[in-house]
Amino acid sequence: MTANAIRFYRVEDHYGCFSNFSAHPIALDGHTWPTSEHYFQAQKFREPELQARVRAAATPGTAARIGRSRQLPLRKDWESIKDDVMRRAVRAKLQQHADVRATLLETGDATLIEHTRNDSYWGDGGDGSGKNMLGKILMELRAELLMEQQTELRA
Repeated sequence: MTANAIRFYRVEDHYGCFSNFSAHPIALDGHTWPTSEHYFQAQKFREPELQARVRAAATPGTAARIGRSRQLPLRKDWESIKDDVMRRAVRAKLQQHADVRATLLETGDATLIEHTRNDSYWGDGGDGSGKNMLGKILMELRAELLMEQQTELRA
């Protein structure tokens, strides 16, 4: 674990805007999604009716429950595309919300960690053993934003 680390999870916390449950709607694929969680969970399905059901969910938690239901037909390529779907959702959130973008940039070179026992793929598993893929995507997109800023300054 690096000393220069920022842990996030709860939307009420200072870095809560990094959570996919944060109330930052995104416009993608011709629709407005209440949160990036709504978008991400809906992409697990190919059927427009199921995507619409997820988009209409009252809360991101409800959207997540629908998306995680194995009673519904998960798209066959999900495991191979889920990181790109998350990257696309987070990129849209950063592009469409200056406050989230500014908060991300203020983290400097800190390691970003979604700290939760509830998820060992997107988060750190609570004990650092998880993959922390959401944190990695945020750091990747932060690097892109910094590159864009440097390019603009040189122009």
